[in-house]
Amino acid sequence: MTAVPISVTVLVISSLPRIVIAESPVALKFPRFQSWQISQKFIPPNRNAPQTTAGGATRRGSWYLESKETLTALMPLNKSGLTLAERPTFYWFIPQIPVETARFSLLDGDDIVYETTFKLPKQLGIIGFTLPSKAPSLKVGKKYHWYMSIAHGSEEVGEGITVDGWVERIEPTTDLSKQLARTNPKQLSQVYAASGIWYEVLHTLVQQRLSDPSDRTVIANWQELLESVGLKNLVSKPLSRYLESQD
Repeated sequence: MTAVPISVTVLVISSLPRIVIAESPVALKFPRFQSWQISQKFIPPNRNAPQTTAGGATRRGSWYLESKETLTALMPLNKSGLTLAERPTFYWFIPQIPVETARFSLLDGDDIVYETTFKLPKQLGIIGFTLPSKAPSLKVGKKYHWYMSIAHGSEEVGEGITVDGWVERIEPTTDLSKQLARTNPKQLSQVYAASGIWYEVLHTLVQQRLSDPSDRTVIANWQELLESVGLKNLVSKPLSRYLESQD
């Protein structure tokens, strides 16, 4: 995912988000999988991807240049994904660099509909953030543009490293609703992947990894999903944090 700069008006918020820290990051060991593994390739929906308006070079301080890894959004190559949720969960990989501050912004056109700032822990990895109840629920059929920015020390977040993506909420078809209702929870991610519902397939697999890190089928599905969208380098990264805003 290419990092892009963004200039976003800084909103003053009354309190910083609460960081919920897992007891230990979830790391994976990847054995050789046999023919029993279930296909988890993501099938993108047949929809027009929004045009990204941000461009140009990104400012990178020495703290970033020293890292061999980069801030990466867990998104398909076109940076666009569908969701069935009013308030979906977003995921990013943050490398082991001295990151102190992060900001998430959700825009409807040029209007900021929600923005929050995080103080991040030192031990990083793949982190998740679910839109809180105080954030407006996503409207069906509307494409929202989001940005995740990180900065170090006294740097302004907008001058650090930023990745962006799109989210669109849709209503499930009658057939999809019936299929989801009768599908074994262990196989829900396959239904989401085949239906092109990115945010749900990713979140479902994250939850399955957290609940049973040694499940070979879950590990295989996670590996194949990320490889199918060009994120092979993130397959073995630990799931280390969830971020939640204080209501």
